[in-house]
Amino acid sequence: MTDRRPFLRSIFDAAVAAAHPDVVLSAHLRPVPKGKVVCLAAGKGAAAMAAAAERHYLDTLGLDPERLTGLATTRHGHGVPTRRIGVIEAGHPVPDEAGLKAADDTLRLAAQATADDLLLVLLSGGGSANWIAPVEGISFAQKQQVTRALLRSGAPIGEINTVRKHLSRIKGGRLARAGRRADIVTLAISDVPRDDASAIASGPTVPDPTTLADARGIVAKYNLAVDDAVRRALDDPKNESCKEGDAAFLRARFELIAKPEASLNAAVKIAKDAGYEIVDLGADLEGEARDVAAEHARIALKARSEGKRIAILSGGELTVTVRGQGRGGPNQEYALALAAALAGAKGIAAVAGDTDGTDGGTGRPEDPAGAFIDETTLPRARRLGLDPAVFLNDNNSTEFFEKLGDLLTPGPTLTNVNDFRAILVDSP
Repeated sequence: MTDRRPFLRSIFDAAVAAAHPDVVLSAHLRPVPKGKVVCLAAGKGAAAMAAAAERHYLDTLGLDPERLTGLATTRHGHGVPTRRIGVIEAGHPVPDEAGLKAADDTLRLAAQATADDLLLVLLSGGGSANWIAPVEGISFAQKQQVTRALLRSGAPIGEINTVRKHLSRIKGGRLARAGRRADIVTLAISDVPRDDASAIASGPTVPDPTTLADARGIVAKYNLAVDDAVRRALDDPKNESCKEGDAAFLRARFELIAKPEASLNAAVKIAKDAGYEIVDLGADLEGEARDVAAEHARIALKARSEGKRIAILSGGELTVTVRGQGRGGPNQEYALALAAALAGAKGIAAVAGDTDGTDGGTGRPEDPAGAFIDETTLPRARRLGLDPAVFLNDNNSTEFFEKLGDLLTPGPTLTNVNDFRAILVDSP
């Protein structure tokens, strides 16, 4: 058989490259204001976005370095060198003390911005965990516990962020409230289905359509074990997020600079140029990873039975309801479930990966982004005594693919436009 993994990797790389800050940011940056440019960034692309903003203002526009300041908070291992904007590496997906301090410093810088300043907020996926500012009455440990419970529940990102926004002093429009004296321009790389501005990094500078009642409903829906202090906070009207019409947004503008759809389109071009018929399932898929994998396997097997040569491409953010004790993430779980459903069918190969370079994991930069599968996956697993069903039941997809040498490990990509999946169906 022809090894399709190098080609699958090239498709994944094209999707990532289309959303890199060096490519997408500069065209959207605003002119120099009367006062300072105060750059506040959060997420997995935060440091790269801050560095790109520095090059634009300092090198292209010749801004006096004393008039550029700010702070970028990113995931551990995702930092890059900067000149004027500080960089803090913080925890993700579970927040840590570094993110706690960074959020306080960010709120302080926003509050210090004057009417002549430009408050430039640069957001990418992961900002919700990087900026951690618990509301009064909630300890840092309690906020961590809620985050862990949400991540294990199988809740989609929109619901996770609904709860987080109502337990935060920075999310849900509150950063805009802190910096309301300045002109606020938010430039965001979308990592959420349907590019919902209020969900990207939990919407720190935009109105929030969700409510405390919504957050309480999500806690009940997933039967989350939370402390009484958290329940009291979700009952307290003063923890309601900022709504449309709030004075915080009078001078605030929001703009998307990269979307999952654009990255998916870049991948479509690569596959089409290689002669594949395209089945584009869209950039907004959601659902349990193994259920989506089963449906995609049906599409691939049907195409193979009809003698078609197709590339099945999709984005979005899948979830995993964690019941086991293993290591993994939604992309690896999808890949393992896909391999099981395909049952070694000839001529089908696939990759599933998170475009930020990390899929689940422990928060280390070397964590895998996803995995490859093809017709050799199950035969090689059997020779090693690996049963896919056992690993799926334990949510232990990382160990399965680690033993096969089939993990996708690009390292930090410095951007994040959600998950990416490609299935190639060739003649066996």
